[in-house]
Amino acid sequence: MNQRIIEAARLLWNYHQMHQALRRVDCIMALGSHDLRVAERAADLYLEGWAPLVVMSGGLGNLTKDLWSEKEADLFARVAIEKGVPEEKILIENQSTNTGENIQFTKRLLESEGIDPQDFILVQKPYMERRTYATFMKQWPGKDFVVTSPQVSFQDYPTDEIPIERVINVMVGDLQRIIEYPSRGFQIPQEVPANVLAAYHYLRDQGYDKHLIS
Repeated sequence: MNQRIIEAARLLWNYHQMHQALRRVDCIMALGSHDLRVAERAADLYLEGWAPLVVMSGGLGNLTKDLWSEKEADLFARVAIEKGVPEEKILIENQSTNTGENIQFTKRLLESEGIDPQDFILVQKPYMERRTYATFMKQWPGKDFVVTSPQVSFQDYPTDEIPIERVINVMVGDLQRIIEYPSRGFQIPQEVPANVLAAYHYLRDQGYDKHLIS
């Protein structure tokens, strides 16, 4: 992996993040993934008093169906409880398999519980903030929200379980979805700067295409 690949990946990383300021809300919603630091971030936000309720959302999706047998939301809830979040303050939605379903199924769960949060903190991986924002804007209009993620740098993010190659593949795939999904009605459009688009095409040409949609 040469320096040009690293710099192109860093461009995508920076673009995917929203850097929105936190504020107190009715509900924290953690969107499931292969990264348990998302659950830890959601738990920390609850313990810091940003919201009185946490929803963990996620079944077994594209990135976890071959990694885990336990559903994302169940595992996320266990992580949060171990960090000190009371079990009764956590709702679990463990059937969704993508970001749109995270939102739709969470909406259904909250309605069934008679809960109508007006605003949310959405917790996602750092390189999925923007797509989460664009999807929530489309799928749940009328709600206010901010998006956040584990507070970790591009350099420090990869782990043995989440190597840099997988991170780059996912970032490339998520940028493709940001470009393609508005026309499918899944999310609102997002402007993609020319240098970010060039980095995306370069990484695709270098073989980082494992998370692309057809």
